[in-house]
Amino acid sequence: MTETESLEKQQQHKSSNGHVLPEAAREDVFDHSYKEKEGPKPPSSIVWRNVVLMSLLHIGAAYGVLLVPSASPLTLLWSALCFVTSALGVTAGAHRLWSHRSYKASLPLKIFLGLANSMSFQNDIFEWARDHRVHHKYSETDADPHNAVRGFFFAHIGWLMLRKHPDVIEKGKKLELTDLKSDKVVMFQRKYYKQSVLLMCFFVPMVVPWYMWGESLWVAYFVPSLLRYTLVLNATWLVNSAAHMWGNRPYDKTINPRENAFVTFSAIGEGFHNYHHTFPYDYATSEFGCKLNLTTCFIDAMCFLGLAKDVKRGSRELVQARLQRTGDGSHRSG
Repeated sequence: MTETESLEKQQQHKSSNGHVLPEAAREDVFDHSYKEKEGPKPPSSIVWRNVVLMSLLHIGAAYGVLLVPSASPLTLLWSALCFVTSALGVTAGAHRLWSHRSYKASLPLKIFLGLANSMSFQNDIFEWARDHRVHHKYSETDADPHNAVRGFFFAHIGWLMLRKHPDVIEKGKKLELTDLKSDKVVMFQRKYYKQSVLLMCFFVPMVVPWYMWGESLWVAYFVPSLLRYTLVLNATWLVNSAAHMWGNRPYDKTINPRENAFVTFSAIGEGFHNYHHTFPYDYATSEFGCKLNLTTCFIDAMCFLGLAKDVKRGSRELVQARLQRTGDGSHRSG
């Protein structure tokens, strides 16, 4: 192990205030010891229920686009607010807080992020975080839930239409998930997930514009509810697909994840993906802090308000050493 690699390992085990993290906190680091099984791959099994539901959802969203001109300005503003809120439930919540433990959140913030996550309707926090840790630990292998090596469609949405590869299930069962199981907000949301999704993803986005400013229920259902939900889904999926296929790799050219500006914009800061897979413990998922990163701005604001603390950050020296050692030479400061 080189001096730089040793420094990286030490950094990964410390928070920004210098506290050493438990070994279990490193379930999101790539496992180089994993080897795919030799021989033919297991046959793919289509989940037709999901195929039908996803098709109907996108047809409904397409119809929602046609209704956008008839929606009131307040309804469009409300739709944008619901988009950002539900996206934060994934990015600041399920991803950076619960999957990577890159910062600590107070109970009120956890409750807000739990509700926002239910508004995003992308599996409960426990399942989302478990699958995401598997994704990082076995990225671009058979044990990766949305292995981008299998193509854009599979990584984007196809993985939800097929039964999981046996290795995904096997590796997911072996993860250390004590932190998730002991988190009362995570387990409460998991217990009442269906009810919370009906309330937060569909009922609240639809009823507020109807009750508050007289929007028709028809428009309120298809625009701030169905269309907004579908847009958040696809923005999240682009991180799995586009950000693993197109873009530069300034920090580690040996891995697939890329820096993708379009994904950064659509997924409110999650497109700095080469950086994120190189330094998964960094709360900003980017070298550049708040720049083009609404989620980081949100977390910073929560820290300012005293609702979040102990953010983890890759040091400038560490980042510079890494990009010089393994980067593709495309790095631009700031």
